[in-house]
Amino acid sequence: MTQPGAVVANHASWLDIFSLNARKRIYFVSKSEVAGWPGIGLLAKITGTVFIARDRKQAKKQQAVFEERLLAGHKLLFFPEGTSTDGLRVLPFKSTLFQAFFTPDLRHELFIQPVTVIYTAPKGEDARFYGWWGDMDFGSHLVRTLAVRRHGAVKVVYHQPVKVDSFANRKALAAHVEDMVRRGMPSERQIAG
Repeated sequence: MTQPGAVVANHASWLDIFSLNARKRIYFVSKSEVAGWPGIGLLAKITGTVFIARDRKQAKKQQAVFEERLLAGHKLLFFPEGTSTDGLRVLPFKSTLFQAFFTPDLRHELFIQPVTVIYTAPKGEDARFYGWWGDMDFGSHLVRTLAVRRHGAVKVVYHQPVKVDSFANRKALAAHVEDMVRRGMPSERQIAG
């Protein structure tokens, strides 16, 4: 996407950060708790991640931070599912952060590019091998991922960007890009979360 705007993707693992940052310069949006995580928190801070609090009382403040970064020309990437998964499904997209795109200063200028991230496990491993979800421990997942003898693969599918003002509201936009991301998954993975 060459137009100004943001990127949204499904979220399977901490590996998504490397997979998505390898192709284009983007700034990730993450929950504020990540800033305090050992290793990943430091990496996130160094790469210019935008940290947001998941608190309805702070929604307006978070939206203002989002808008400020977009107006500065930053391409933000966020995971509208709100959590990571086993990589075999796309969870319903939460529409809250999409509201920032509908402000008068941004609505007619921005595009959203949906992206589907698809991991293929190493031969002989569980199909969920690269997924990192629930209460999984980061350290052991990292070691297991790096120690595997033969690695699997990741495929990143960039869908056609959509213009924000083509949609009536944040819910319509979120539903559309969720559908695009879901359709980018192999047919056996197109089930709802």
